[in-house]
Amino acid sequence: MHATAGIHHVTSIASDPQRNVDFYTDVLGLRLVKRTVNFDDKFTYHLYYGDEVGTPGTALTFFPFGNGTPGRVGRGQPSAAAFVVPPESVDYWLDRLDSAGVDRGDPVERFGETVVPFTDHDGQPLELVTGESDVEPWRGGPVPAEHGVRGFHGVTLDSLDPERTGEILELLGYERVDAAGERTRYRAASDRAAVVDVLDRPDAERGREGVGTVHHVAIRAPDEATQMAWREALVDAGLNVTPQKDRQYFQSVYTRDPGGILFEIATDGPGFTRDESVEELGSSLQLPPWLAEDREMIEGQLPPLDGGTMETN
Repeated sequence: MHATAGIHHVTSIASDPQRNVDFYTDVLGLRLVKRTVNFDDKFTYHLYYGDEVGTPGTALTFFPFGNGTPGRVGRGQPSAAAFVVPPESVDYWLDRLDSAGVDRGDPVERFGETVVPFTDHDGQPLELVTGESDVEPWRGGPVPAEHGVRGFHGVTLDSLDPERTGEILELLGYERVDAAGERTRYRAASDRAAVVDVLDRPDAERGREGVGTVHHVAIRAPDEATQMAWREALVDAGLNVTPQKDRQYFQSVYTRDPGGILFEIATDGPGFTRDESVEELGSSLQLPPWLAEDREMIEGQLPPLDGGTMETN
């Protein structure tokens, strides 16, 4: 069986969709690579951001529920998503976040890397981590390419059962590589999005799902055969796993581990160019075939959305 190449995407819950687009394209300089709807709630957008084509390991996605209930970040949830930036870009990002009025903390050192913690306008915890990545930054946004985000570094999971969450990660091919304080690091064999940190905070407050929290973390499967093999292995490990679901841009199965973490296993293909050209990605609402006949009704219910800044650098 293959070992995972790391994180495929991270999906979070947001409030206003336009503010979401403005923050992730104008402030972080990511590309809006797909605007579609939540396939389980067709009157809510599902927005995807990433590099030029939303390469697995770069895609941060959101369900923007408008006036949804604020969540609380805590145990039983992924507690932060982290992006890679070049080591020499830390000062640039501190200035950029400050200029945009972003709530941030001071840089800290973690496992030999510099980490800049910050939150988006909904309180979503995010991090910039210095390091290397094989991902090319999106060159069509407002951030100069030499400072651009290079996909995910990884995620932090605030597990209710860190030992069992670690076992699930190892089943998927992650290796336990380090530990310090309340944090244990697992790493996949990959050049990007390879890191998962698991926290052990038995006395911390439990999280509550809502605006400003991560909904789930998707792990990469190279193909459907591997995905199905992992599904069987997870079932054998005592977890409830969903049947395969068609997400149009990948195939997915889901399971919630004993630590409260909702994992998705997503195939690398077919990718975001299956219904738009590279040049047109994210420029218009894309619907799956089973919702195509409802396009007029769906578009009438969704708020208008500007695609964000497009500058060349």
